[in-house]
Amino acid sequence: MFDDYLKHYAEAGLYTMQGRLVSPQDGRFQSFPRGQWREEVELAAAAGLRGIEWIYDLYGEGANPLETPQGRIELKACLAEQGVSVVSICADYFMDCPLLRCTESELKARLERLQWLIGICPEMGIGRVVLPFVDHSRISSDGEQLLVIDYLRRLLPAAQAAAVELHLETDLAPEPFRRLLQVLDHPLIKVNYDAGNSASLGYAPVDEFEAYGERVGSFHIKDRRLGSSTVPLGQGDADFASLREQLIRFDYQGDFVLQVARGVPGEETAWLREMSELAAEWLRGNRLV
Repeated sequence: MFDDYLKHYAEAGLYTMQGRLVSPQDGRFQSFPRGQWREEVELAAAAGLRGIEWIYDLYGEGANPLETPQGRIELKACLAEQGVSVVSICADYFMDCPLLRCTESELKARLERLQWLIGICPEMGIGRVVLPFVDHSRISSDGEQLLVIDYLRRLLPAAQAAAVELHLETDLAPEPFRRLLQVLDHPLIKVNYDAGNSASLGYAPVDEFEAYGERVGSFHIKDRRLGSSTVPLGQGDADFASLREQLIRFDYQGDFVLQVARGVPGEETAWLREMSELAAEWLRGNRLV
């Protein structure tokens, strides 16, 4: 299997998770940058990135341009002016307000909000929503797996109407995740693979990709130590050499989004440019050090 796709991707540039190009908001590691999203679009272009995975979260409510027709018009104009794009939406709102362990009325409101979020994607030219089932929203039992399956089946008509993929980010071990995906055997249900989270959990890339490699639709580039937090690329336990082998083996044709550790406050653009260049070297087949 050739690795031309990965090399070409490296030349064209990567995407970044939103918020990494500006200082942390109110001490939050990751959140929508209230008041600075326009600046960040400009900085993404300055850093040589293709664009951004946009965050929709509770913290950004009332300030996120996705929320209103006028805001979406302004966002599209800003993106066009800078020559960058929004590749996907990271729906962190559902970490603050999870679909699990909530009341019936809360669930109804949250599913309706997710349907709305899916519904605005065609207007923005966005083809996927990343749904996090980690931390506060993690799937913690077989019963909760069944609930997630039910909820996603309810959302599929809206996803089909909008031609939007739903990418699941979970902390499930390879075999339970495989079983979940087997039940949700639909082309719009895919996996968001997070290299750092898997490293922290001690999952081996070969086991993960053997279980569901053909369903991986997007990739977060991140490094973490086993059982610990995010660190700069190459300083954690993510097995990037094995990951590249698996991507080639399964002919991965998706995107790469930098979700890297933060550097020195105030030096975000230079830091992200450095991390982007390092990740690009990995995609080219060079050792990530």
